[in-house]
Amino acid sequence: MEKINNYIEHTLLSPQASKDQIEKLIQEAIEYNFLGVCVNPNYVDFAKKLLEGKSTKIVTVVNFPLANNKIETVLYQTEHALKDGVDEIDTVINLSELKNKNYKKVEDDIKKTKEICKDNNLKVIIETDVLTKEEIVIASNCAVSGGANFVKTSTGFVKNGVGATVENVKLMYKTVSPHGLEVKASGGIKTYSQAIDLINAGAVRLGTSSGVQIISGN
Repeated sequence: MEKINNYIEHTLLSPQASKDQIEKLIQEAIEYNFLGVCVNPNYVDFAKKLLEGKSTKIVTVVNFPLANNKIETVLYQTEHALKDGVDEIDTVINLSELKNKNYKKVEDDIKKTKEICKDNNLKVIIETDVLTKEEIVIASNCAVSGGANFVKTSTGFVKNGVGATVENVKLMYKTVSPHGLEVKASGGIKTYSQAIDLINAGAVRLGTSSGVQIISGN
């Protein structure tokens, strides 16, 4: 296994995050050589300046966290984040259409977003806390059909949600890995042992605000 820092996207997506907090996040990512940072779109250009000359990836979110934007808005968000210098996009799947069993619409939205991303990775957040096991498989297959690069477990914003679980990561990995997609676990990852369990289940990325704690082995 690679060093655990190579899996971590050090994350701060709080709506009230200050510039000082984002700067601290980025300095920690540099200090511990995390794979990336994940910030809201309004901080992408700021992160880009602070990470100039560094290998740390900049990740942002669109259609986040409620998944209730029209696709035109999602594409606009994606396009402008890329112009600001983001490396990767995490988008929330169209949950309403998934529940409506309009899977073609779900796939088409992913496909259109990926067309904007081009060679930049697109991760599709399927929000496992609100899905059945069957829906997790369906959502993951929509990501495959839509041409995404990753499926991701959670936004971390579901009330009383548990976030990433070994069981769901295994299910997602089994579904998408034969098609070349990878899995990002996110939501509620706070300890080293939990991180290792999720990696062993198939996750190659960990979205967490507890990166420093995890890398310290706690």
